[in-house]
Amino acid sequence: MPSHPSFTLRAYHAQDLQALVELFSASVHRLGAADYDQAQRQAWAPAQADMPAWQTRLAGLELLIAEENRQLAGFIGFTRDGHIDLLFTAPQHARQGVATALYAAAQMRMQAAGVTSAYTEASLTARPFFARQGFSVEQAQTVARGAVTLQRFAMRKPLRP
Repeated sequence: MPSHPSFTLRAYHAQDLQALVELFSASVHRLGAADYDQAQRQAWAPAQADMPAWQTRLAGLELLIAEENRQLAGFIGFTRDGHIDLLFTAPQHARQGVATALYAAAQMRMQAAGVTSAYTEASLTARPFFARQGFSVEQAQTVARGAVTLQRFAMRKPLRP
C-alpha cells in the first residue's frame, strides 16, 4: 500500500474498533467545531458510542487505516460501488495528507473494481476536502439525529475505469 513519510496505510482489523470510534468522536468534536454547534456534534458523535451499531456499519465497508507509530491517524470506509461512507482524520493529523492518501488508495481500489463514479455525503467540514479531490455537490441535505438537524452535501466524482 502507498505510504507517506510519517504514516502507513493498512487494512482494518477488528481490534481497531475502539480506537477508530475514539478517532471518529475526536474528529467530529474538534475538527467539526467550526461548522457544527455542541448539540449537533453530540448528536453526531454521542459521548457513549453504540459499539454494536458501529460493528454492523463497519462490517459492510472496506476499511483502510492510516497509522503513525502504531497510532491511528485516520481511516476511510467505502464500498466497491463507489460510496465513501466514512473518512476521518485524527485532529493532530489534520491537513497533513492523511485523508488525501486514504482517499487515493480507496479510489484506486474502486477504479480497479470498475467503478465509474465515487459518491459521498460530506459534512460542512469535509466538503472543501472532497471538492479539492474533484467532487461536485449534487444536493444540499439536512439530516435529523433526534431533535437535532445537521447539514451535509451529496457529492459525486466521475472516475476513469
